[in-house]
Amino acid sequence: MTADKPLRADARRNRDALIATAREVFDAGDFFDLRFDDFARLAGVGTGTLYRHFPTREALAEAVYHGEVAALCDRARRLQATLPAAEALATFLRGMVDHIDAHQGLARTLATLMAAGSGALAEGSRALEQAVTDLVAAAVKNGAVRDDVNAGAVMMALHGIGAAHDRPGWRAEADGVITLVLDGLRRSCSGGSQREHEHEHDSAGTALRRQPLPPPTGGQ
Repeated sequence: MTADKPLRADARRNRDALIATAREVFDAGDFFDLRFDDFARLAGVGTGTLYRHFPTREALAEAVYHGEVAALCDRARRLQATLPAAEALATFLRGMVDHIDAHQGLARTLATLMAAGSGALAEGSRALEQAVTDLVAAAVKNGAVRDDVNAGAVMMALHGIGAAHDRPGWRAEADGVITLVLDGLRRSCSGGSQREHEHEHDSAGTALRRQPLPPPTGGQ
């Protein structure tokens, strides 16, 4: 049993080396340009080692993605534990734009794999959405965020930002979208939610419509 520990440690190092190499290739945007066997050469391991850990290109990509999601979810938890709820949410969302901006090659590769229907990528997306859900729920509980918008809407905004990364002036526009999202989530100064405001507006409109019209003046 003791003799197996160095082998397990070696296997872990080899796996980590392959993931780190794939991560670099992701960022360069060359993930689909290399032969799969090239990842073994770049990581300094044998081809057999590559296939033992990752039998397909997609399996390697999913491992990179899982690492990214785990890091982002961990950051969300740390922000929630150390900052006021509204600030934690804002910091995380703006940090997501920083992350997409710094790793555009990763975003393009993941978008391609997501379009292919990877179940593992869908699982990671759900984990990230849960992290955003927790941040939004904490801000709602704190009274800083309205309670009639769920995390799904926030995730749609993040997906849209990522999908539009090739637009000229993307960064400024992405920051602007996050500002719009945060402004839209913010509870109004009156303390009522947007839904309550709309209900009051509709009620007032109904009341006005029920009032008799004033008699005509002048004319026939």
